Amino acid sequence: MRELLQSALMNSVDRVFATMPQRVPAYSALRQCKIISHRGENDNRHVLENTLPAFTRARQAGVWGIEADIRWTADLVPVVHHDPDCTRLFGDPALLGSLTFTQLRDRFPLIPSLQELLLEFGGNTHLMLEIKSEHYPQPDRQKSILQAMLSPLCAGKDYHFLLLDPGLAQHVDFQPREVSILVAELNIKRLSNHSLQHGFGGLSGHYLLMNKTLLARHANAKQCIGTGFIHSRNALFRELNRGVEWIFSNRAVHIQGVLDHYLAAANPGEQTA
Repeated sequence: MRELLQSALMNSVDRVFATMPQRVPAYSALRQCKIISHRGENDNRHVLENTLPAFTRARQAGVWGIEADIRWTADLVPVVHHDPDCTRLFGDPALLGSLTFTQLRDRFPLIPSLQELLLEFGGNTHLMLEIKSEHYPQPDRQKSILQAMLSPLCAGKDYHFLLLDPGLAQHVDFQPREVSILVAELNIKRLSNHSLQHGFGGLSGHYLLMNKTLLARHANAKQCIGTGFIHSRNALFRELNRGVEWIFSNRAVHIQGVLDHYLAAANPGEQTA
């Protein structure tokens, strides 16, 4: 019920901002913009979120990055899935943490392992890997597994971690804190302060909550800022005109198309991705 209410509220906000005219951003802002597909390009009917087909659709459209949620099976295989169970997408209440990877693959073949995601997208698409708050039965071993899997990639260049709770940084402390981005909900001021005080890489949150003061503080500290969820041209332009570089979207292919159109119009001789 809470998710449905939040979704309805955000949809209402999006409709308002979609009607508010915005000037076309400077070419430099358009060039610096990085679109991130939230859980891949999906409709959760024909293409499910957090699956390889959803991520492939985003990459094929030239989207810069993909956001993926990391959870663990009973035998400590990291997999890509948002919820702790499979009810919402598959109508099955099975908990991921109660199934081995073999059992998970047999029952839910569309749920990819992190290794499969890395083999397909590592190094060619920026990965925003959200570390979920859940039970870590063997935290040191799980940390070592993540470190080994990510070792072929360059932290900060090829991937970042997303953390809703700063305490989750302990699970990825094999990389410096600048690689981790704190994700705020209504606690945006507290997480902003925490990011600045403890040397995280930056802050992400809903565009409505990210005010000018917060943007300026993180810009002065040379920390990255990401806002979501951007669904319209006017909302995109508003964020770029405010200096936001990372744009999270549930309609990333559409937003990438808007960006590419205005890049081509600003510099007709340049080929966009």
